[in-house]
Amino acid sequence: MDPHPRLDGRTLLVLSSHPLRSRLLGQLRLAGPATATGLARELGTNTGATSYHLRRLAEVGLVTETGEGRGRERWWRATHEMHSWFPSDLAGEADGEAALSLLRDEHRRRFSELADQWLAHEHSWPAEWRDAAGAGDWFLTLSAGQVRALQDELAEVLERHRGLEPEPGARRVFAYLHLLPEVDPE
Repeated sequence: MDPHPRLDGRTLLVLSSHPLRSRLLGQLRLAGPATATGLARELGTNTGATSYHLRRLAEVGLVTETGEGRGRERWWRATHEMHSWFPSDLAGEADGEAALSLLRDEHRRRFSELADQWLAHEHSWPAEWRDAAGAGDWFLTLSAGQVRALQDELAEVLERHRGLEPEPGARRVFAYLHLLPEVDPE
């Protein structure tokens, strides 16, 4: 099984059909296996909706039951640590393109939420963390092939760091990568 699958249009459509689905998948990836009740409490929703959306995610292989639990208690886990997609896989599929747009909006919203949380609390963190965390921007002139190569290189670096043994004082860090061409406003 591919640990980092490339999602097809149907899977993207299921994932993007409700904002709770992306949040559920993210929570399972971050915190590990959980029940619908635990996820509902963590995400501020109700157990029935959570259970329904977990079953929809399971239908396309994004989550699976762990087999643990007793009685009606069902534990769920994310099937993969991460996934990807390419817009060209969905070219000409109206539903797939709409799903991609919805999912990108959800990711952008989640990034903004995490950035706002950090900015609201960074003053309470030690100086070493305030100096280490942050963002930067670089302006490059590259071809599409060079951008793809850059993205692949950066992904390799990030994967290498994901595999490091945590040191004392280590914290989870969110890394978001956006390589966007400049668009002529006209």
